[in-house]
Amino acid sequence: MAESPSSSAQQARRILADRLAGLARDAGLTGRELAVRCGWHPSKSSRIMNARTPPSTGDIRAWCRACGAEDQTADLLASLRSAEGMWTGWRRMEQAGLKQAQEARLPLFERTRRFRSYSSWFVPGLIQTRGYTEAVLRAVQRRRVEVDDVAEAVGARMERQRVLYEGGRRFAFLVEEPVLRNGIGGTDVLVGQLGHLLTVGSLPNVSLGVIPTSAERSRMPVEGFWIFDSDRTNVELVSGYLTLTQPSEVAMYADTFAELAEMAVYGVDARALIVAALDSLR
Repeated sequence: MAESPSSSAQQARRILADRLAGLARDAGLTGRELAVRCGWHPSKSSRIMNARTPPSTGDIRAWCRACGAEDQTADLLASLRSAEGMWTGWRRMEQAGLKQAQEARLPLFERTRRFRSYSSWFVPGLIQTRGYTEAVLRAVQRRRVEVDDVAEAVGARMERQRVLYEGGRRFAFLVEEPVLRNGIGGTDVLVGQLGHLLTVGSLPNVSLGVIPTSAERSRMPVEGFWIFDSDRTNVELVSGYLTLTQPSEVAMYADTFAELAEMAVYGVDARALIVAALDSLR
């Protein structure tokens, strides 16, 4: 993709900064004069106007008062919430524990009818076994979450998997072949997970594609992502969770998914790769 995966969030912050700068210009205020009115360090207003520092809700309220534009406050606060909602750091999302983070996604999964998921790291959550999920979430908890509610979080993810078996939904999963040999949880966990992939891949509403390491690639592996219907993409990065709803960016991920899907194998060929991974563990 030509743009950074966080470009929507950056663009939203840039638009908000430009709107705030415009209010100051309309009020005839320099950045320094506005900072004086707000009781800030002189450089703060400049950092906000140049999108180097995101404003808080209090900053926006003070800014609008200083510019005599308090009628703009509600709209600018809504823009701030939208920009903040695009990007969520893992620590913020998981500060109350992993169970809440899992449950928060359930409404999205329930209302979606077409799912597309790509992973170069591990098996996607909807088709994980309980043991594999526990290993993944335990690793996450040890790395970045103080609250230990892994057992409850595993239960929440298992509950979410019911959407696989409820009518009217279609699922397309793409994984890179190394995912089949990712040893998280140990050999027994991976054996159970690979067996589960053979079962899930036979469901009539599920397409399971594996991109072989030997494939001639038109696109290299990218960050893991989900496309929900055709109006939302979620991207999982090392530092956080990105939500994209801008049509052009969702379309970029849809195009990327289509390119990756062309390199994958399905059916008998995909099963052969899974069985080969199983055989290597036995």
